[in-house]
Order: sequence, then structure tokens, then C-alpha cells
Amino acid sequence: MSYLLDKQIKKNKFIKYLILITFLFIFIYFRFSIFNGLSYVSSIIFRPVFILGNNIGEKLSTAGSYFYSKNSLSLENKDLKSKLNEQEARMANYNSILDENFKIKEILGRKNEEANMVLAGILSKPNQSPYDTLIIDVGANSGVIIGHKVFALGNIPIGYIAETYSNSSKVILYSNPGEKTEIVIVGRDTFVQIVGRGGGNFEIVLPRDFVLEKGTEAILPGIMSYTVGIVQTTISDPRDSFQKVLLMSPINIQELKFVEVEK
Repeated sequence: MSYLLDKQIKKNKFIKYLILITFLFIFIYFRFSIFNGLSYVSSIIFRPVFILGNNIGEKLSTAGSYFYSKNSLSLENKDLKSKLNEQEARMANYNSILDENFKIKEILGRKNEEANMVLAGILSKPNQSPYDTLIIDVGANSGVIIGHKVFALGNIPIGYIAETYSNSSKVILYSNPGEKTEIVIVGRDTFVQIVGRGGGNFEIVLPRDFVLEKGTEAILPGIMSYTVGIVQTTISDPRDSFQKVLLMSPINIQELKFVEVEK
């Protein structure tokens, strides 16, 4: 009985070995065909994955190009804005120089050719210096003398030199509060004192029956008719025998950049 059992076991082992050898032989013989089949099956299974990956890659690449292009345009825009601001600054400076050149020519065109004057730039105006005064950039080194008249726009007297330094001077305006200046009323040939009220304004105290129309000019005495102020209005009280006439300078000091000083 034991003999038959051992024989059956050996037979089973032999059959297993035979099947294994046969399988290996078939596998080796047909390996290329199997691999090709597996490759084909794999391509079918994984083809959607590959296609999806390629599509995602293309989209990511496109998105990257979009952001790169947008960033490039932003940098270019900033550069153009910077250049534009630079050009605007240059143009503003050019316009300022052109305006100053025009004003200087206008002053020189109005000036009496026989008058000996020196052109001066204003360093400080009434809103920066005490009361109605100016600081100008010419002084004793340029022949400026205390008491000499100062003109705006070539022919409008606005004040006189009060102090001089080497390269600057102090100008007291005729409109300085309390400043008294001898003038002549045009059309009346009457000599009176005009008193400064500040801010380019003046006043004259006259008899009530001395009527002055609006627009009447007050000029400095002399051959040249230099206008100091123009009548604006009259203030009177029936109970008072005098009236107050208010005048205004024909120019706005705040708009000036240059003046001329007689030598």
C-alpha cells in the first residue's frame, strides 16, 4: 500500500515539472508576441491618461505664457509711464523758462530806453516777508542805492530800495501799511499824499466835494507818468467834511517774478 502511494506522489511531481517546463518553453517562444499584446493592452488602458496629461501640460504651458506676457506688458507699461513723467517734467521746466523769457522781454520792451535800470529777481514776496516788502537778488555790487525806485513790468512803480547788501536788497512797497507817497491825481494836477493800506491797496483823504471817478489814476510826480494806483471806490459820511478814496495798484505783486531797479 505504501509502495503505491509513493509511486503516485512521484507521478504527480513529474506531471508538475512537465507542465512547468512546457509553460516556460511556450513563454520563451512566444515572448515577443505576449509583450506586444501586453503593450497593446497597456496602450489602450493608459491612453486616456496620457492624453489628459498632455492636455494639462499644454494648458499649464499656455497659462505660464499668459502670465509671463502679462508681467512683461506690466513692466513695459511702468517703463512708458516713467518716461512720460520725465517728459512732462522737462516740458514743465521748458514752459517755465519760456514764460520767464517772455516776461523779461515784455519788461524790456516797456522800459524807457533812456532809463538806466538793472533787472532783479524776487527772492521773497509779501506773503513770505514782513508787511509789504520784497527781497531781491541784486545789491550794492550791482550799483543799487538806497532810495532808488523799483518798477514792475518796466514802467509801474511799486516801491523803493530801503536796505542794500552785497548781492541783495530790501524793497519797501508803496502799499506798505502807513507808507506815505507824494502823488499827482491825473486830470486835476493836484498833489496829495497816498497812504499804503497793505496788499497793494492805498487810500487818500480828500474834501467831500473833491469827487474822483472810478478809474482815475494816481501817478508819481515827474516828466514820466508812472501810475502808482487807480481809484476803486469812495467812502464818505454826510456828517464828515472829508471822504476816503480807496485805490489799488495796477499790478498784482504775487504774480511777479522780476522787478527793475533804477540806477
